[in-house]
Amino acid sequence: METLPIHGKFNRSHKDLEIQTTRRFASMTMKSTAERPGLKLGHSMKPRQLTMMGLGSAIGAGLFLGSGAGVQAAGPAVLISYLVAGTLIILVMWALGEMAAANPNSGAFSVYAAKAMGRTAGATVGWLWWLQLVVVIAAEALGAAALLFTVWPVVPVWALSLIFMAVFTAINLAGVKNFGEFEFWFAILKVAAILLFLGIGTALLLGWLPDVESPGLSNFTADFAPAGLGGIATALFVVIFAFGGTEIVSVAAAETENPQHSVGQAIRTVVWRIMVFYIGSVFVIAAVLPYTSEELASPFAGVLNVAGIPGAGAAITLVAVVALLSALNANLYGASRMVFSLSERGEAPRFLSKINKARVPVLAVAVSVAFGFLAAVLELVFPEQILPALFQLVGSTCLMVWGSALVSQLILRRRADREGTVLPLRMKGFPGLTIFGLVLLALIFAVGFSSPDSSKQLFSTIALVAGIAAACWIGARLTRNRSAAPAEQADRVDVGK
Repeated sequence: METLPIHGKFNRSHKDLEIQTTRRFASMTMKSTAERPGLKLGHSMKPRQLTMMGLGSAIGAGLFLGSGAGVQAAGPAVLISYLVAGTLIILVMWALGEMAAANPNSGAFSVYAAKAMGRTAGATVGWLWWLQLVVVIAAEALGAAALLFTVWPVVPVWALSLIFMAVFTAINLAGVKNFGEFEFWFAILKVAAILLFLGIGTALLLGWLPDVESPGLSNFTADFAPAGLGGIATALFVVIFAFGGTEIVSVAAAETENPQHSVGQAIRTVVWRIMVFYIGSVFVIAAVLPYTSEELASPFAGVLNVAGIPGAGAAITLVAVVALLSALNANLYGASRMVFSLSERGEAPRFLSKINKARVPVLAVAVSVAFGFLAAVLELVFPEQILPALFQLVGSTCLMVWGSALVSQLILRRRADREGTVLPLRMKGFPGLTIFGLVLLALIFAVGFSSPDSSKQLFSTIALVAGIAAACWIGARLTRNRSAAPAEQADRVDVGK
């Protein structure tokens, strides 16, 4: 990413030009994407909080639990899956960074899709992402409860899940500044745990731990890809789902101080940290634990058990609980802001735009968290049946969201260049890198359709997208007809006079 030097013939200040740039870029839309006056979110989130939120939303169940499933599917070759998915998310985040710096908006990629491809496209992307997050929120609450129950079997899983949902609903209603600070320290704890894990794993592989034999790189040399290309393809979708949530940085930009500067800094930091934490951790796991190991059910604890660290299993389980709750916290924030934005643009019921004194969209938070409460109850009635079915439906939705972000950036950047709009942050290598990201995405879809398991997931997601798009198109026509009717009636009255 590059920040352009400012050379204006009227010698305007950098701040003035940023403001005008934001307004010009934001004006490239239809009225349906404009927020209503009088309802404004706050701007009290700090840049450091924005950065750690990006980490918090991405480093959750996908790393602490899903990484084991990836190794089981592909063996050490899961690293290829992480490199492919990591490259794609870097390109997506660069594209989002350019658009978010020019037009920070709580609807983020939904708003950008509406500008680039029309109202129905924007609403479809927004509702799709919201649905993905509410399912993930429920999964994270239930997952954290199940993990905590293994070390503290006092309160049942469904009750713990309800407690978590209630606590984090309250945190999200307390205001973005308090929420951001809470998420910051949550993410700090996760990062510290991962760094400690990487240190112990490195010492184990190098043979520095006393009385513990190093496994070396035997897992890589003996059978790097035991399941071949099919295993790598299966693992790829596990990895992609793990990276989902990183895009929340572009949503939070709307409530951040000086977003034109903060967004670029946050995206650069989040991208490389996630790559180091994910790829570094998975390398250690794949090197220490064979792909047939039962320890992969909880891979971090498995590695620490091999290292002979006393109490490692319980400690890493508690860290995983914190990681899941941190991701729940961030994802609840993202889901509420997205449905708030949809409401402001007339794509969701108007009551979801209501803001309290803390500048929090109260009803948007309530609606987003309601599914989590429902899932906890359903889990009690139908144990281990509800969430697998939901994951089958939304497992590939992040691919659709990422694809829309790349297409939107391609269209809006060309439009901005054509109209002479100076952007505060520009994606390097445009349009080559954007097109490369779309090609990479197309290859992922092609690989996914070649595998029976992932093809079912992709078809389910495509059907879901088609259903949402149809509903949004019908909704847009109905609201357009309702708004046109009073105008026509007024015209007839004027003619009668």
